[in-house]
Amino acid sequence: MSQHYDVVVIGAGPAGYVAAIRCAQLGLNTACVDQWTDDNGKPSLGGTCLNVGCIPSKALLDSSEHYYRVQHQLRSHGIQIEGAAMDVKVMLARKEKIVSTLTKGIDGLFKHNKIAFVHGHGRLVAKDHIKITNQDGEKTVRAANVILATGSAPIELSIAPFDGKRVVDSTGALNFKQTPKRLGVVGAGVIGLELGSVWSRLGAKVVILEALPTLLPTVDQQIAKDAERQFKQQGLDIRLGTTVKGAKSTADSVTVSYTDRDSEHQLEVDRLVVAVGRRPYTEDLFEPGVGVDLDDRGFIRVDEHCRTSVPGVYAVGDVVRGPMLAHKGSEEGSAVAELIAGQSAHVNYDVIPWVIYTHPEIAWVGRAEQDLQKEEIPYNAGMFPFAATGRALAIEDTAGRVKILAHKHTDEILGVHIIGPQASELIAEVVMAMEFSASAEDIARTVHAHPTLSEAVHEAALSVHKRAIHRAN
Repeated sequence: MSQHYDVVVIGAGPAGYVAAIRCAQLGLNTACVDQWTDDNGKPSLGGTCLNVGCIPSKALLDSSEHYYRVQHQLRSHGIQIEGAAMDVKVMLARKEKIVSTLTKGIDGLFKHNKIAFVHGHGRLVAKDHIKITNQDGEKTVRAANVILATGSAPIELSIAPFDGKRVVDSTGALNFKQTPKRLGVVGAGVIGLELGSVWSRLGAKVVILEALPTLLPTVDQQIAKDAERQFKQQGLDIRLGTTVKGAKSTADSVTVSYTDRDSEHQLEVDRLVVAVGRRPYTEDLFEPGVGVDLDDRGFIRVDEHCRTSVPGVYAVGDVVRGPMLAHKGSEEGSAVAELIAGQSAHVNYDVIPWVIYTHPEIAWVGRAEQDLQKEEIPYNAGMFPFAATGRALAIEDTAGRVKILAHKHTDEILGVHIIGPQASELIAEVVMAMEFSASAEDIARTVHAHPTLSEAVHEAALSVHKRAIHRAN
């Protein structure tokens, strides 16, 4: 007789494990199925984000930034260090320790919440039946409700297929055993810029090939232009409007053929990272006859409450519409758990923050100025540079600005865009403000501690109405 649960979650990434924990908190008998294994072949919870995505990439970004500061920025503080060197092996070991700590933490949370974890591949064979395949064979469990949370996978280009050695995806770029002298990156999106920054700081000559004619087209273009200037100053060679035609690997290098609007070119690099986006991962996830609908891009179709076309079957995270962001998936997982338990739940997709963890960091929420112009929405804009704040000067991190867009008539905040130090943390204040439909005046009249980076947010809000104190309006 098969086991029966109130909820079975397929996938233990940020969307799946949060859904499982929230279901268990609400008193639902919950199981979670996931097939991820670590380098030693042992089950590892957390999905792409914790194992080979968000967490390890931020660990390497932090390590590489420390090294960069030692080499380029500490003399002005009176700190002189001669002969500094990066031990890549130690850096990678630190990354793995962080990953292990967090994945084991989820395992502990599953045990605490009495969630049944089953390692293996989960497949929906009927709306309430899940077949699980692992090294012990196959078994089937039943569930009154099923949550599909299998995440996403890197997109592979047929003209530059992954070989795991010279041509790699983002996972491979997190595990270079030594710094390549020449690194090529296809794609100047979040992943390409972050991984390019890591290895550039460690000494690689990095060339990033981007098909689009502008950098970060969905970002507020004033902020994107700031970012492009900063990246070029740091030595990143970003070539826009390029089309990659092929990549040929040898034992020692990769030759990339590409064109721009002028001519054809060849680029020889030691390693090539292909970072052109991710696709929903639904391979062998359900029987065709189950009835779960996919759209033309392979995403599972869901309604506003993440319900699929099959009653009792939900889908959350990267396999459904919306941004492929860990925190978006987590909120969907939590909301679905509450809906299953008979509660009300809602995810406000209009105020989901985005972050690029380069240096300077880039963070934004809501609409960009070009969006408002296109939609002919009247607005006021307020800006304030970090260079005019005492805290940014004290920590010698002054590049960037805060930009606030508010409705011209109601003053409701429509979008906030930050490039600069700790942008990933500063964005939380305005996300909270926008969640409660705050106005620029609300932030302007909120006391901010001095000296802090958050004063730039305060001054930008004042600037919306030409009232900034520490700069000419």
